Amino acid sequence: MHPFTQRRSASVAALGETGLIAAISRWLGPASPRAPFGMGDDCAVLPPCPGRLLLTVDPVIYGEHFDDKVPPRGVGEKLFKRNLSDIAAMGGRPRAAVVALALGPHVRLDWLEGFFRGLAAVSRRHRVPVVGGDVARHDGGIVATLTLVGVPAGPRVVTRTGARLGDWIFVTGRLGGSLASGHHYRFAPRLAEGAWLAGRPEVRAMLDVSDGLAKDLHALTPAGAEPALDAAALPCRPGCDLRAALCDGEDYELVLAVAGKTDGAAFLKAWRRVFPRTRLSCIGRFVRRGGCPAGAINLEDCHGFEHLR
Repeated sequence: MHPFTQRRSASVAALGETGLIAAISRWLGPASPRAPFGMGDDCAVLPPCPGRLLLTVDPVIYGEHFDDKVPPRGVGEKLFKRNLSDIAAMGGRPRAAVVALALGPHVRLDWLEGFFRGLAAVSRRHRVPVVGGDVARHDGGIVATLTLVGVPAGPRVVTRTGARLGDWIFVTGRLGGSLASGHHYRFAPRLAEGAWLAGRPEVRAMLDVSDGLAKDLHALTPAGAEPALDAAALPCRPGCDLRAALCDGEDYELVLAVAGKTDGAAFLKAWRRVFPRTRLSCIGRFVRRGGCPAGAINLEDCHGFEHLR
């Protein structure tokens, strides 16, 4: 659905900022509580929580993260779920979100309603209220940014660092072809899976695959090591080749390092008892730099998505 119109009566210009904020409140419905615990005041008020907070922010930009092929509801869902995936990668539980919109006067009201209906659907599904945000003019198109606050689901926060030489590399789900398949906005964030993995002492490091496995693995790789991946073990989405699985990006799956002494069969058995419908694959391990065995995937020519390049 094309998000712009030249008909003033069908655009956000017909409402202005005050009318648009009132409409957004209606579209979100119970997904946004009353002020000061939701929209309507200068700041939202959140109840205190013990321990650490998790904080993440991600945008969706017209022409970059979505186009006319993505329904407006799908755009709203993607924005919310991109941030949920970051919380999942830390083994966290989301608590509240704020949304900032920058858009021009020619944005269609029915498009924007669909967008917020998508946000509201994800909010209800995961019980994460949208507690505020901002609206600003931007004549270049549409930029929507969501900031998400979370807390650890258990006593431990898992970060990207912590992997060691000899650790196994696991990944959830399947990889590749996210754009062609629509997975880039239809995916399910791995919140329950991330919380379970964070509770396992053998899991040393974890992140979500957003820019492509080949690129994102660099952030997980310990100093002096390199990933030795088994091509036959890589879980490719149907119709995708090896390069697509490594480089396409926007998979929003979890990739993790598991201690090298772990009994892999027992670890997978424990996983399947809790998540029988979610695939978990051991795709290789971290070896000493320059020591990749024959037949391991050559990652030198696979770069994934590079912002600003």
